[in-house]
Amino acid sequence: QVQLVESGGGLVQAGGSLRLSCAASGRTFSSYPMGWFRQAPGKEREFVAAISWSGGPTYYADSVKGRFTISRDNAKNTAKNTVYLQMNSLKPEDTAVYYCNTVRLLDYYAIGSWGQGTQVTVSS
Repeated sequence: QVQLVESGGGLVQAGGSLRLSCAASGRTFSSYPMGWFRQAPGKEREFVAAISWSGGPTYYADSVKGRFTISRDNAKNTAKNTVYLQMNSLKPEDTAVYYCNTVRLLDYYAIGSWGQGTQVTVSS
């Protein structure tokens, strides 16, 4: 079982940047593809980005392609495993609670338990 804690959200003006972090604990973290998802008020949670277990191939929703970058650190020390989401050129429509999770790359379906998420608010 992988436990996840997201952080790094905040309030930023349109055009600004934020870097989200997802601290993962659990001995099998490095075996899983990981993804970022987001949920805006009144909307369903949606896929944002994913990265393979090796940190090689990455995948993005069309709405964030070219602006967001996902990466991961599969440290040998399981206390330091982290997944990142670098968000540049932010837009008001990026406002949402952002979550990380283990993900099925076939269809970007989240397969783990959700954490508390981190709020991102982009002002116009």
